[in-house]
Amino acid sequence: MRTVDFSPLFRSAIGFDRLFDLAEAAQRAGEETYPPYNIERLDENRFQISVALAGFSPDEVVLTVEQNVLTLEGHKSEKEGETFLHRGISARNFKRQFTLADHVEVKGASFENGLLVIDLQREIPEAMKPRRIAINGAVSSKVTQIESKAA
Repeated sequence: MRTVDFSPLFRSAIGFDRLFDLAEAAQRAGEETYPPYNIERLDENRFQISVALAGFSPDEVVLTVEQNVLTLEGHKSEKEGETFLHRGISARNFKRQFTLADHVEVKGASFENGLLVIDLQREIPEAMKPRRIAINGAVSSKVTQIESKAA
């Protein structure tokens, strides 16, 4: 796999540091595939992440959000006396991170039948929404001449 060096772009692009960090993180994303997950867009402002956590219970999973990064961690405790002839269900410890866009908030999470479902919603503040600006100016039909002198 080829890697791209973004360092020459840092000289001429100001304020895009986060964009380059996201691009570099996307290159590394292919390294870890456990646990499997889906990201679904429900409508324009609602999203849902579904993570397959077979063998985990809700108390073995921690979900945190900090500075637009959603972190999902699972810690599986080994039980004493278990002897497996074949272990096909992976139940290892993991840490998976999702970078959230600005104004995307976690609205809730549910765990049912080995599937963790995380509900996300984009809530743009009123100050950030587009608004129409009135243009002030004199209208020619309402302009009256007060005094006129011939030069």
